[in-house]
Amino acid sequence: MTLDEINRMDTPAFVATLGDIYEHSPWVAEGAARARPFADAGALHAAMAAVVAAAGETRQLALIRAHPELAGKAMVGNALTADSTTEQSGAGLTQCSPAEFATLTELNARYNARFGFPFILAVKGYDRAGVIAEFARRAAQDRATEFAECLRQIDRIARMRLATLLGG
Repeated sequence: MTLDEINRMDTPAFVATLGDIYEHSPWVAEGAARARPFADAGALHAAMAAVVAAAGETRQLALIRAHPELAGKAMVGNALTADSTTEQSGAGLTQCSPAEFATLTELNARYNARFGFPFILAVKGYDRAGVIAEFARRAAQDRATEFAECLRQIDRIARMRLATLLGG
């Protein structure tokens, strides 16, 4: 897919193509469609990130909650999106030992109980031990800091997904 092709799409095709760049949140692509044409992939990502930034806390929380837990129920039940499957597999989360899986299950439960949303991490470049260490470190932060960090991580994930889509 090229940026020129994306710029020429009608809005329904644009949303269908980019609707899962932000996990299960096609409203982000729909909002960004109005900013076309994009000069480059960075401009496309910036437009999508601006939609999220302007969305308000309720919609941002829904976006965070649209993401699966790392090594969670959706992964075990093969219910992840193709992008999430690739990302979690790349970090080795689909090959957890029983002890690692137990640790991640406990961290997911504790984190979600504390913050009311799942832990979000752009896992590219991490291995299982790194994911667990980062998870444990961030679980000690306050809710406002973690909310903002989750949104930053979601933007990183979106940037990587766009780069993959556009072959860059």
